Amino acid sequence: MIFFGHRFLKSENFYHVYDTEAILNTPPSSTLYIEFDEKNLDIINHATLNLIKIAIRVKNITEILYTSSLGASYIVVEKELAKTAQDLAQSYLFDAKILVLIEDEDEIEELALLEVDGVIFSNAIIKITSL
Repeated sequence: MIFFGHRFLKSENFYHVYDTEAILNTPPSSTLYIEFDEKNLDIINHATLNLIKIAIRVKNITEILYTSSLGASYIVVEKELAKTAQDLAQSYLFDAKILVLIEDEDEIEELALLEVDGVIFSNAIIKITSL
């Protein structure tokens, strides 16, 4: 299992961007965190064209499938969607890893039993603006 933002495991941060200009305010070789939404397709396409790793947060099965096709490195889901997302990733051989957004360490065991690729704590997501 992959861990992002766990209090005693060193990991990279994700940079939540809201527009392409905000990407300029992220560190080199960082992973962008983007909410799946049609209005964010310009950011997703820009990142993909420039070989920038992206983590895309999705809300349903259709968005999981789109996100895999858009070239995401990570697909971030809520716990309720974890098993379905992981099953889809295994069935369709996604390149992306499935991450579940969690708040508490107590959730890790349940997600490990579901064989989810990884977890991400909210403190691993840094909001970046274009200002």
